[in-house]
Amino acid sequence: MGRYVFKLPDVGEGTAEAEIVAWHVAVGQVIEEDAPLVDVMTDKATVEMTSPVAGTVIEIFGAPGDMAPVGSGIVVLEVEGAGNAAGAASAPAAQTLEVQTESREAIGTPDHNSAHPRGGGDPGLSSEAPPAPKKPANEPAPAKAWVPASAGMSGVEVKIPTRPEGEKPLASPAVRRRAEDLGVKLSYVHGSGPAGRIEHADLDGFIASNGQTARPQTTASSYAQRTAVEDIKVIGLRRKIAEKMQDAKRRIPHFAYIEEVDMTELEELRVHLNITHKARGKLTVLPFFMRALVKVLPDYPQINARFDDDAGIVHRHAAVHIGIATQTAGGLIVPVVKHAETMDLWTAAAEVARVSAAARDNKAKSDELSGSTITITSLGPLGGIATTPVINHPEVAIIGPNKIVERPVVRNGQVVVRKTMNLSSSFDHRVVDGYDAAEFIQRVKGLLEHPATLFID
Repeated sequence: MGRYVFKLPDVGEGTAEAEIVAWHVAVGQVIEEDAPLVDVMTDKATVEMTSPVAGTVIEIFGAPGDMAPVGSGIVVLEVEGAGNAAGAASAPAAQTLEVQTESREAIGTPDHNSAHPRGGGDPGLSSEAPPAPKKPANEPAPAKAWVPASAGMSGVEVKIPTRPEGEKPLASPAVRRRAEDLGVKLSYVHGSGPAGRIEHADLDGFIASNGQTARPQTTASSYAQRTAVEDIKVIGLRRKIAEKMQDAKRRIPHFAYIEEVDMTELEELRVHLNITHKARGKLTVLPFFMRALVKVLPDYPQINARFDDDAGIVHRHAAVHIGIATQTAGGLIVPVVKHAETMDLWTAAAEVARVSAAARDNKAKSDELSGSTITITSLGPLGGIATTPVINHPEVAIIGPNKIVERPVVRNGQVVVRKTMNLSSSFDHRVVDGYDAAEFIQRVKGLLEHPATLFID
């Protein structure tokens, strides 16, 4: 028998490290070739790592939320044959995987102020820490996963729960989406997969056994005092969202502009097209917005732009690459419809559906999640009266259509019922002047209120 060390590959051009999001294996588990090992996240996307060999997992390095440098050993397998590593060492000593500060404190290791690869200053573990005594071969596995502190410190152990109390249950995006559709709260569902991962079978069993529902039933004790506090570690996509939103609000002086749009004629056209061109697919309002943007933006190049504020350069784009803010089980992701200016309504609708589905299923490619020049964000029927959306840095504008409702309005001296919608928008005041932003939105409004003009060159 030999040892095989699986090292984190370069999962994206220029990537130096990736965050561990979720483990699919546990120590002692026997896996086949191509079996899922771990989900890792870069600045671009979440990627599932699979095993190139079959074997038994004997060590894993790091917990969800830890950063793993590219090239570091993250899983050690016992395999048939010689493997790729000496039996005396799990991984090269020079390639270490840092753990969180709380893990270091759990074993009393002093802070040596080693540099964190993200530049955040999170100290690592000393490579001179003495190894812990080896456990007898017949000792039963501990209740909590024993995760080595680094690939170069075989034997140094840190108790890290496979699923820490209060942490989000492990489940694939498909399972999360299905649970949401069924109204089931995953925190109530027992996971039978690796590291407590919730599988479809677990969800089926929960439903079949009439388990607890996502919303507790109102009882006589519903007025009882509630004192529980749930601590959720901010990791993975949620951490990326938090960092990006904070960076956008810190860097960009936002200003908002909101206008009311009469959508009656556009809605009549949309319904008519869905009936008469049913075979081409269903149209939502979104492709009409995209069409309006690609017609107006050439006259406002400072809005279809990306601002490199570090270099002091505004990149004005002729191509219109529209980001589509998409809610997923893990949080908000913005896949991109490239070259929207080349698309008719149905092509745009199909591409929006494709990239949004890829984002929700965690299958979007890196280039499908980057390069947008302006973003549309819509909450559909939950759109509210108005919003003040956060700009998707380094873009300089974001458009947020709100929900369409019937309202009484005055037309030609008569009160009539019309389908109206507020159009919310935010702009980067360093690049876009208020007058230009208002004029731009008024041009978009004119096209939407007279939809025939959308198709006149």
